Amino acid sequence: MKILELTYTYQLFYTILTLIVLLVINIILKKTAKRIGDKGEIHITRIRLMFRYINILIVFIAIFLLAIVWGMDLGDLALIFSSVFAVIGVALFAIWSILSNITSGIIMFFNFPYKIGDKIKIHDKDMPIEALIEDIKAFHLHLRTDDGELITYPNNLILQKAVSLVQKDVFLDEGKNAL
Repeated sequence: MKILELTYTYQLFYTILTLIVLLVINIILKKTAKRIGDKGEIHITRIRLMFRYINILIVFIAIFLLAIVWGMDLGDLALIFSSVFAVIGVALFAIWSILSNITSGIIMFFNFPYKIGDKIKIHDKDMPIEALIEDIKAFHLHLRTDDGELITYPNNLILQKAVSLVQKDVFLDEGKNAL
């Protein structure tokens, strides 16, 4: 057992160090996302979605760094990662709209002037929509019209269309009227 400990001391030390550093980076990224979310009055569900994206990024970085620490050849590691990303790339190209919607969801997290509870109008020449934003998901928005109809609107389209604010914080205004 002592020989095993001495043989892998370097790898164990750098594994622990890597995990601690990545944990600290994870905490910093999540606090930054939370601060941006609070500053922009972004709903907590959207902040949690960003936390998931941060976790996925940290896991990929951890796998890469730990493979290097444990002696995997950089050429082999590059081959594995390029193969995996090639397969993912082909799969995502086949379903590019999903990737587009996820990317739009990330962009909307940082730079979307409307939030849950706002009533917006989407200026689409074929089908204009005036509705309340009920929820903002990774792939789409949930919009509720005055008629009670639920519309799921793709994130990538909301960034491509002109949108205007009809009324801010409809939920808050309805609550004041109820009192």
